[in-house]
Amino acid sequence: MRDLNNKFYVTTPIYYPSGKFHIGTAYTTVLADSIKRYHKLKGEDTYMLTGTDEHGQKIQEVAQKNGETPKEYVDKMAAAAKELWTKMDIKYDDFIQTTEIRHEKIVQKIFDRFMEQGDIYKGEYEGWYCVPCETYFTETQLVDGKCPDCGREVKLMKEESYFFNMKKYTDRLLKYYDEHPEFVKPDYRKNEMINNFIKPGLEDLCVTRTSFDWGIKVLKDPKHVIYVWLDALTNYITALGYLSDDYTLFKKYWPADLQIVGKDIARFHLIYWPIFLMALDLPLPKTILVHNWIMMKDGKMSKSKGNVIYPETLIERYGLDATRYFLLREMPVSQDGLFTPEAFIERYNFDLCNDLSNLLNRTVSMVNKYFEGNVPKYNGHPNEVDKQFEEFTIGQIDKFEEKLNEYEIANALQEIWNLISRTNKYIDETMPWALAKEDENKEKLESCMYHLIENLRKIAILIKPFMNDTAENIFRQIGIKENALKTWNNIKDYNKLENIKVIEKGEPIFMRLNVEEEVEYLKNIMKK
Repeated sequence: MRDLNNKFYVTTPIYYPSGKFHIGTAYTTVLADSIKRYHKLKGEDTYMLTGTDEHGQKIQEVAQKNGETPKEYVDKMAAAAKELWTKMDIKYDDFIQTTEIRHEKIVQKIFDRFMEQGDIYKGEYEGWYCVPCETYFTETQLVDGKCPDCGREVKLMKEESYFFNMKKYTDRLLKYYDEHPEFVKPDYRKNEMINNFIKPGLEDLCVTRTSFDWGIKVLKDPKHVIYVWLDALTNYITALGYLSDDYTLFKKYWPADLQIVGKDIARFHLIYWPIFLMALDLPLPKTILVHNWIMMKDGKMSKSKGNVIYPETLIERYGLDATRYFLLREMPVSQDGLFTPEAFIERYNFDLCNDLSNLLNRTVSMVNKYFEGNVPKYNGHPNEVDKQFEEFTIGQIDKFEEKLNEYEIANALQEIWNLISRTNKYIDETMPWALAKEDENKEKLESCMYHLIENLRKIAILIKPFMNDTAENIFRQIGIKENALKTWNNIKDYNKLENIKVIEKGEPIFMRLNVEEEVEYLKNIMKK
């Protein structure tokens, strides 16, 4: 468990601007945004960084093909990324482009420092290079003669380069892994790094190129441009003002509490990045969370396969909250998630319509029917059924916290839906329609309605980091206007509601979909 010090700095990897973002790419940022919102809800000072990684041979080649300068191309892609994050209601605090002066100047300073310390030396590199991955591989690392990461063709390249002495820090990194079990999540990713890359012998890292010029130039040897991973990884500290004239953000937020990356770039973040930080004598992030991919039935998303789905498509037809919910619920961090049209519609109809929307609609209708919309007061003396209901609810909140603090987001959402299911069951147990028939049961009916409204308030707070608009809609329908009743501080209390009036006619927050029609729609969209 990390130390709670009332601040939370979370980063996503900076995205390589190679095309339109599909739902798999969007997942990382939605995950980071949701975790940040949770910590903000709990009153912590939060900061989230995202951005675009804009140097390298591939960028230069794509820009030339499009008849643009590299800078024109990357600025266009950064604008598209920002537009998507706005559409997905991503509340980042800073968006860094690695072509910004604030980043480039500091990268040059970092490179010079490494040279002065003897961490970097000049040599000649010959090896197999994957342009899309911006990565060198040895002969033994190739799979069937192709890139082991993306499966594309590689080129045999030879050029003068500077190298970072990775071997110098290998033992220190292994010791850090051993002493900080919270550093890598899930834990098996650490074992992959050790067994696949470190134990066989960690190669020194090529950190400059001379065969192209779209990159940050080495000040003392300007025919060299700094290799993309030394450039890109340092954004997490350059964005905070490290080695700049203003250290305010760096002093406040570093080390990062959480850095989220996909499994395809785990090696760079779990080996190279901590070694760079050790060489700079800086503390390491508290946790690096490595998530898997969202897969399709026939493998990875690919335009050639006709199986790509974009977040804009889902948002326009089904709404932002349904899209965010599916991404987070169907994607267990430690294994690949699976997108199918059938699974998406099923989650929508069962989880959002049958469970959540129906619970809200039934409750608001009954409060209007039995108490003219006025939520009864809490009597302070729950009967045995209500007492057990309260205890279960508090227990679920604890379980939710436990899962989310371990960054098990899909499991944390499952705990919320366990609570929603139990609240629906509570209606069947108490049978308010039967209680309403006898005056002697009025107190039980009042307690029942109070507990239902109170649990809906708690559920709205729990889902707020993931589905903000839905949470606010629930608050509006059950008459919660005071901001203090929407925060984490009193989520476990059962005596806070007074003079609350629900809306006159409840509105379904999610409407049931026609399964066949919507599955067919999604299948057709994926082929376009």
